[in-house]
Amino acid sequence: MSNFVRYSAISLYVLLLGGCSSMAPKYVRPESPVATHLQNDAFGQAEQAVSDIQWRNIFLDQRLQHVIVLALENNRDLRVAMLNIDKARAQYRIQEAASYPSISGSGTYSASRSGTDANSQVSRSTNISVGFISWELDLFGRIRSLNNEALESYFATKETQRSARMTLIAEVAGDWLTIAAYQQKLNFAEETLASQQKTLNLTYAKYKEGILSSLDYEDVRTSVESAKADIANYKKLLAQAKNALDLVVGSSVTKQDLPTSDHAFDRIKLAPIPQNLSSNVLLSHPDVLYAEHTLKSANANIGAARAAFFPTISLTATAGRSSSDLNNLFSAGTKTWSFIPSISVPIFQGGELKASLDAAKIQKNIYIAEYEKAIQTAFANVADALAERQYIDAQLVAQKNLVNSTQRSFRLSTARYQEGIDSYLSTLTSQRNYYSAQQNLITLQLEEATNRVNLYKVLGGGADG
Repeated sequence: MSNFVRYSAISLYVLLLGGCSSMAPKYVRPESPVATHLQNDAFGQAEQAVSDIQWRNIFLDQRLQHVIVLALENNRDLRVAMLNIDKARAQYRIQEAASYPSISGSGTYSASRSGTDANSQVSRSTNISVGFISWELDLFGRIRSLNNEALESYFATKETQRSARMTLIAEVAGDWLTIAAYQQKLNFAEETLASQQKTLNLTYAKYKEGILSSLDYEDVRTSVESAKADIANYKKLLAQAKNALDLVVGSSVTKQDLPTSDHAFDRIKLAPIPQNLSSNVLLSHPDVLYAEHTLKSANANIGAARAAFFPTISLTATAGRSSSDLNNLFSAGTKTWSFIPSISVPIFQGGELKASLDAAKIQKNIYIAEYEKAIQTAFANVADALAERQYIDAQLVAQKNLVNSTQRSFRLSTARYQEGIDSYLSTLTSQRNYYSAQQNLITLQLEEATNRVNLYKVLGGGADG
């Protein structure tokens, strides 16, 4: 065995011994700063976690599914998140490469002339070698800690992308439902206008015959113009909602993919939620996982800061051939090798290393606080969504009863007006009450469907597939 091979084997053995160590503190997940369970009296038992359910099993409408797919393909924010993952993966590979020797080959040829014109001498030298330069032996785990830091940063970026997908799906569904609500409000306003237009024509005829007063006619006309104003407003809101959906999707959504059915609100499935919901489900939420991976990255950085206090050992080794004659470069006796270990010991840095370690520890404490805040935020979002879910069904029942009551009142008032018992003012008041109750019902139905979407989002619903 040559000396070069022997020294290289010894260096590798030392590397394997030292590479098993790490000066990073053992990671311990901070205790959750929220209650162990979420108050949830409106649901039963669930067999599957929401995070394991794919979004296609929540958003059942095929048109909505197609719009979501378009958004996942074209949304620019999501595209940036995907590129950030690729960037983080590349950065991790760059850092990981520092664990291995960088081997390169080189070849040189030189010629020089010396002496006078009458008595000159030409010297030539040819050299070819392969080896590694300044390979740091990770005896104290500095490089390993930096590798772990880069890896956790990569994992954190992946959770950011998952959160972006989940948020995008929820936002697309919300905008799509908003279009459905404005479409329903517009349809009801147009139906009301058509009915009021007929009443206006009849009232005008009776007014010309002297049966009704001009006040009755103006009251009906006021109602007609009010309905026209509502129609124009809903058309504006519908166009704006369509533009908002196009922006989120990243491309124009065709009419065939927009909601047209009155049953659009029913095409969002309620996520299965157990009655006694453990707050541990929040630990798998992408925002919480992002905060935890960031915390782990800071924990690994402490190891690198600690290792900086200790000596750094680097190796440089080459093997090759050297000859003054290019023709004899590969002849016997032209072999060369060099082995140059070096050690760098920190003696005085003016407190830089201590300050770097303190900064790493402080940064970890910052990320602990941010991790706890992420859990608290997730807990509050779930609690709010569950509270809304618990009472919104009762609101819907009451609002539907109100719509039925005002509708009956409007019919009775219309009949009394046609019989000449009451003035049109009473009928107009009943109609406006019915109109307002119906529009509020559509708004409440939108809130209920949006709550289903929000529960999928705050519970960390599956965003793949």
